[in-house]
Amino acid sequence: MMLRTFVLSGCLFAGVAAANPRALPFTYPTESLPEGEIEFEQFVDLTPVPGLNLEGERSLQPLAVLTTELEYGITDALELGLYLQLSSDPSLGTGVTPVFLDGVKQRLRYRLADPGEWPVDVAFYGEVAELHDELELEGKVLLQRRFGPFRVATNLVLEHELYYSGEREWVFAPTLGVTWSPRASFSLGLEGFLHMEFGNPEAEGSFNAAPHLFVGPAVMYQWKRLWLSAGAYVRTDSWNRPAQDGDAFGRVWTRAIVGLSI
Repeated sequence: MMLRTFVLSGCLFAGVAAANPRALPFTYPTESLPEGEIEFEQFVDLTPVPGLNLEGERSLQPLAVLTTELEYGITDALELGLYLQLSSDPSLGTGVTPVFLDGVKQRLRYRLADPGEWPVDVAFYGEVAELHDELELEGKVLLQRRFGPFRVATNLVLEHELYYSGEREWVFAPTLGVTWSPRASFSLGLEGFLHMEFGNPEAEGSFNAAPHLFVGPAVMYQWKRLWLSAGAYVRTDSWNRPAQDGDAFGRVWTRAIVGLSI
């Protein structure tokens, strides 16, 4: 009986150890998949923006981004990610508009040392995205520090967006969060993310280019090789401003991620 319990516990621990869940939906951890491991992740992002309902009346409709990712551990420290992104645009129809193929992405994440070896864990992240209207280059510095069951993590993010129309712009999009994990399979957190565009004279002074800060709670639960991470965020700026056509950021933003390690 004791041997059976030990074997079952070992299998459960192996399942938990092999997966690489994200305790914070917007903040990448520095940990990467072990060499040879594969993980599928499905992201769902929703934010309400102006559109038309089924009766043709103006109302808030969900702007959705659906992203499917395949992760592969090239080595214990280097990880490859391949993305397929679908999006919706409420301005293109009435009611809940269908999603369309927005594009594909490729990225690498490389951690410089084993977790806990340095006072602050450090990893680098580079991504190229070929979307329907732009080519996007993105770099991130991933930093985190554990304090017992607590973890503080931040991503320093800079994007360069090259639109096929000829416009160019930069995006500064850092994230910061703290999590509390009473056990390895569960965590609660508080996270914030900023989006600020600059370097494009055509968009200067617009709502979408202005700095927008979202803050909200996050939760993660893992069962063996399957995990779920979700967060709900409130925009802290321009709260009294009425939503307008063309807005890319609603008053709230939600993100859910389901991951499966195989």
